Amino acid sequence: MLSIDELSRLCAVDRTYIVELVEEGVLSVTEVASEWRFPGAALRRARTALRLQRDLEINLPGVALALELMEELDRLRRGLEIGRK
Repeated sequence: MLSIDELSRLCAVDRTYIVELVEEGVLSVTEVASEWRFPGAALRRARTALRLQRDLEINLPGVALALELMEELDRLRRGLEIGRK
C-alpha cells in the first residue's frame, strides 16, 4: 500500500493532483489510521491518467471514463483468450 506522499512522489505530481483523482473516482482510497492508502495498482492507473491528460488533453471526467473503457476492453480481451483455450 502506498501513502498519498509516496504516490505523488512516484508520479512526480503534487498531492492535490492525487486528491483530484480520488475525488473524480479515478483512484480508490482506503483510510488507515486517518491516512489515505492506495493499492499498488493505483500507481499504474495514476500514471495512465497523467498520460491521458498530458498527451491527449483530456479533462479528469474524460480520464475517468477512458480508464473505465480501457479496463473493460482488457476484461473482454482476457475473456476471449480464455474462450479460445
